[in-house]
Amino acid sequence: MHGVEAFPRLRNQAFEYLVEHDGYRSIAIETDCLAALTVEAFVADGTGELGEVIQSGFSHGFEKAEANRELVVWMRQYNRSRAASDRLRFYGFDAPMEMTGANSPRPALTALQAYLATNLEPALLPAMAGAIDTLAGADERWSNAAAILDPSRSVGASDEANKLRLLADDLAAVLIAESPRLIASTSRDAWWRADLQARTAAGLLRYHAAMADASDARVARLLGLRDVMMADNIAAILTREGQRGPTLMFGHNLHLQQGRSKWHLGELSLEWWSVGSIIGAQLGDQYAILAAALGAAPQQGLVAPAPDTLEGTLCALPESRYLFRSESLIGALGTAPTLVLRTDTAPNNGYFPLDPHRLDEAAGVIFLRDA
Repeated sequence: MHGVEAFPRLRNQAFEYLVEHDGYRSIAIETDCLAALTVEAFVADGTGELGEVIQSGFSHGFEKAEANRELVVWMRQYNRSRAASDRLRFYGFDAPMEMTGANSPRPALTALQAYLATNLEPALLPAMAGAIDTLAGADERWSNAAAILDPSRSVGASDEANKLRLLADDLAAVLIAESPRLIASTSRDAWWRADLQARTAAGLLRYHAAMADASDARVARLLGLRDVMMADNIAAILTREGQRGPTLMFGHNLHLQQGRSKWHLGELSLEWWSVGSIIGAQLGDQYAILAAALGAAPQQGLVAPAPDTLEGTLCALPESRYLFRSESLIGALGTAPTLVLRTDTAPNNGYFPLDPHRLDEAAGVIFLRDA
């Protein structure tokens, strides 16, 4: 559940332990992958001023979470005395978008084109490489909130958008084709950032095209495409991290869980494959999740759960927070009456209950009685 400070604070404690004891060297959280570059530069070598870094480096309102500030400060302090190869890295794995719309692809395409134009001969770039600003137009036309409900208001199917999709693909091909000398003449890190811009631009253009689709499957497809962008980012992060150590991901259960994600939104019953399902299928037992559950959050309108739900059963335990191994929790619940899925949630509190019959999809469960 977003907006509950206790969850990112637990994340911080877990990450610090994993860094000190299990060789973790990176963390990826559900925030804008491009904005997160600002945070990464700060934790790596102190670039920027902390307040501005927090304000511009997080999306989705996560800059308001004190736990995120604490994480950034701790990572910077840890890195001060480390060699570059041993420093902790910070990543965002979400796309540059919110629930109400997606950003323009222009900034990502412009950054990619600038990297290629600075380091390659002009003849290697596509003929349309200099027309990005003209084709994209004002950023506001892409982030029009009305387009999420009305496909006719989306620019994703326009001639300009289609030309930008082809251009994004051509630029990405040049980036890969010339990667040997680009990496040699710049750096692996600089090339990696350009590749991030390339896949972000392609993903945003794909997403905007789907926003312009008037089919009944439109909303579910948009949810799935967002998780595809997340999966692409995670795959790239894991490739970059290589032998440095494992990566801790932090995000909503609906994104990280394995199996189909489900969401009842008004009259729509939506299903899609989450990033956890995609990455889990690719990585096998190298991917493991800790699902999170919450009893009550009165300030967000989430009251105490019914006793015949998973959350209600866990609320009856004496302590306020727990970490269970899934197999142990399943074994203990096997002697209890049949549990039902919690139904007292609402869009205004944003809590998605854990299904007691899908606990085996997680390695463990974190439970907070109240927040």
